[in-house]
Amino acid sequence: MKIAVTSQNRKSITEHAGRCRKFRLFEIEDGRIVGTELLELAKEQSFHESSPHEAHPLDVVDVLISAGMGKGMIRRLRNKGVKGIITSQSDPETAVQLYLEGKLHSEQPHEHSHHEHQEVKLEV
Repeated sequence: MKIAVTSQNRKSITEHAGRCRKFRLFEIEDGRIVGTELLELAKEQSFHESSPHEAHPLDVVDVLISAGMGKGMIRRLRNKGVKGIITSQSDPETAVQLYLEGKLHSEQPHEHSHHEHQEVKLEV
């Protein structure tokens, strides 16, 4: 089993899974963590920039844990066979351990639309 955790600062679980480009990956065997690595994506590989219909580097994970994601992101993950979990836990390893123990319960996805993220361009 593989679990990815959003960690833009490489230390704690960060919000906005769609824009995140740095993930801690945890390899799980027999219900325990046996390895970790850092995955850093190019900007065009972030979920916001990439197509949900094409292969993605995180398609290989079983679970994605983040401090925040919207319903669309949850749906996109589900369509790829990945379980999306939103947590208030800040430590990646603690969150993974709690998940493995069945004690990490997902919070509600954020309500937002994509137009909130578009840049405003002023004409001069």
